[in-house]
Amino acid sequence: FIREHSSDDVRSLALKGGKYPNVDMPTAITQIAGRQIAAEKIPSWRALDAILYPKHLSMEQCSSEVTARYKTTLAQGKSLADLTGGFGVDCSFLASGFDEAAYVERQSELCDIAAHNFQILDLNHIQVHNEDGVTYLLNMAPVDCIFLDPARRNEHGGKMVAISDCEPNVAELEDLLLSKAQRIMVKLSPMLDLSLAIKELRHVEEAYILSVNNDCKELLLLLGHQPKTDAPIHCINIQTKGNEHIQTFNFTREEEQKSNCNYADTLGDYLYEPNASLLKAGAFRSIAAAFHISKLHPNSHLYTSDQLIENFPGRVFRVTDVCSFNKKEIKEKLAGLTKANLTVRNFPASVAELRKRLKITEGGDAYLFATTLNNDQKVLMKCEKI
Repeated sequence: FIREHSSDDVRSLALKGGKYPNVDMPTAITQIAGRQIAAEKIPSWRALDAILYPKHLSMEQCSSEVTARYKTTLAQGKSLADLTGGFGVDCSFLASGFDEAAYVERQSELCDIAAHNFQILDLNHIQVHNEDGVTYLLNMAPVDCIFLDPARRNEHGGKMVAISDCEPNVAELEDLLLSKAQRIMVKLSPMLDLSLAIKELRHVEEAYILSVNNDCKELLLLLGHQPKTDAPIHCINIQTKGNEHIQTFNFTREEEQKSNCNYADTLGDYLYEPNASLLKAGAFRSIAAAFHISKLHPNSHLYTSDQLIENFPGRVFRVTDVCSFNKKEIKEKLAGLTKANLTVRNFPASVAELRKRLKITEGGDAYLFATTLNNDQKVLMKCEKI
C-alpha cells in the first residue's frame, strides 16, 4: 500500500481511510510522508525500500544527507558517541568514520526505528541505547568524539536559538564532555548568534557555518582540549544544483577587524553578493580584502570591481545598467522589463513595495538590486548573472 501510494497527497489520503479497512492508515501515512521528505532530504535512504521513517517532527528536525556527509570530513577515529540520536541521520553518516559508535536516544520509538535502519544500512557497529543522553554521558567510557544536536524547541513547540535555552545545555556540560572525549561536535541552530555562542563555550577550537544552495542550515562548533582565543570560522556553502561544488572561506574575528576595506562611490562592471554563510558569519571586511573588491556601503554587504573575480564565494553578476529612482530615468532604463529577480540591500523600501512601484513581477533572467552607495546615493542596478 505504501509503495502504491508513495506519491499521493498524504492529507487527501488520510481522509480516505475508510476505503482501506485492512490498512493501518496512521502508520502508512507516516511512512509515505517520510519517504516524500527523504526523496529530497536523504536520497540515498529513499532508494532503500526497507527504511522506516518517524513522525513528521523528527523528519523536520533531522539533518539532510548533504550536511551529514560534510560532517564526516570533520571527525574520524576509533569511537563515537551520539548523545542526541533522533532519527539517526547524523549518527549513521558520522559512524562510517569510526570503528564503533553509540547511538543514544530517550524516545524508545526512535530507538526501534534507528536499530532497524542501521541493520538495513549495514551499520552493525552502532550500538543503540534507549537512555537519556546526560545520564549516559555520566557513566560512559571515554571516546574519541561526542556528537550533540541539542533540542531547539520548548514544550510549546517554539524554536530555541540560545545555547542556554537548548536541551541539553552544552555550556553547563562542557567540562564533563571534555573529560569523556578528545573532540566534541555541537550542532546548533543557524539562527543562533555565532559570536555569543563562541563566548559562551570556553573550549571552541573551530566554528563552521553550513549552507546548502545559499540557505544557511547549521552552525557547528568543534570543542577540544586546545581552545583558540580567536577560533577560525569556516564559511561553507554546498552547491548541489547545476555545477556541484563547495564554496569555502575561512577567517577569524581578529582578521575581520584588521582587514582593509575599500568603499566604492561608483559602481564597477561586476557586482558580488556573498553567500549566506559569509553573511551569517559577518565576514564583511575580510572578503573585501581577500578578493580585492570594494564594498558599496558599510551596511550594504554588496561589492564591486572592474575586473571579474573568479571563484568568489557567492553570486556574481555583470552590471548592465544603473539608475537613480527618478521616475523618468527608471522608465528609460527599465523600458520593456516586466519580470525580474529583485533584491533589496540597505534600502528604505521592501521588495514588495518596489515591485508595486516598478510594476515588475518575480522571475526571469534579469536581476535588479536596490541599494545605497557609499556616497548615500540610492540606486537601482540591472544585472545579468554570471
